[in-house]
Amino acid sequence: MQTRTVQQQSGEGDEVALVRGFNRFYTARLGVLEQRLMDSPFSLTEARILYELAHRESPTAKEIGTELKLDPGYLSRIIQGFADDGLLKRSPSPADRRQHLLTLTAKGRAAYAKLERSSQNEVTGMLAALPPAERKRLTAAMSTIQGLLSTGSAAPPILRSPRPGDVGWVVQSHGAFYAAEYGFDASFEALVAEIAGQFLASHDPSRERCWIAEHDGVQAGSLFLVRGSDDVAKLRLLLVTPQARGHQLGRKLVDEAISFARHCGYRKVTLWTQSILVAARRIYQEAGFQRVGTEPHRSFGQDLIGETWELAL
Repeated sequence: MQTRTVQQQSGEGDEVALVRGFNRFYTARLGVLEQRLMDSPFSLTEARILYELAHRESPTAKEIGTELKLDPGYLSRIIQGFADDGLLKRSPSPADRRQHLLTLTAKGRAAYAKLERSSQNEVTGMLAALPPAERKRLTAAMSTIQGLLSTGSAAPPILRSPRPGDVGWVVQSHGAFYAAEYGFDASFEALVAEIAGQFLASHDPSRERCWIAEHDGVQAGSLFLVRGSDDVAKLRLLLVTPQARGHQLGRKLVDEAISFARHCGYRKVTLWTQSILVAARRIYQEAGFQRVGTEPHRSFGQDLIGETWELAL
């Protein structure tokens, strides 16, 4: 019995050493031990707070502190510094006058966009050094780590590149969802299949991309960004499944696509949607898109009002 206990302790010690070794390797690999993250003016904590401000709709400092488990005083000093630098503005919360709603200014959004581009380039370079099969192994392992160490009962939603079968899922899910929710006929599924097929056959990975949202290990949403011209990108096939609503996946997908479009050098992002798609239209509006045209039409077995929306980058 004593020998077994020693072996167990030895095994646990090996596991702890492996985890600590991985932590040392990965933090050094990403450069987070440096005083400033990726040659930016921000520390890792400051960059993480900027991320929360960019991906939440007017959060309070308390909400950010709870999410990141930060000391209130430390967080308050960072928030004040952002305000002094003109990166954010504060307004009293209607729900609690003791709290302030925090919103990035144009300068703050620009600072975050630059940091996001640097991060995107850093990770892109790291992945580019690996062959496709090894990249899949790496990202799958990261997803497993995130899921196993999540404090809640389920892993948080993630955005990833499509795997074999995912684009077929996009077509099937669009057809089933829009038939059930809006009575669209099979011609809509045919249109989705055409768009998805063109993407698979001839997309340019450097300027076009598909994102699959995953929640609890299953597909939960999709979005495509495709080239319209050298200066204009198009958003297509935004979907969030009913089971995955409430996690702001639609907003996260759109934000990710906008960031990628900026990184690619597009000057404008455009999209075509329908007036009845209220939730999607709200996401576009909150992301800064402007409606620039409407047109009644008969499509997919329904009388609809098509809308064109644009975002200047």
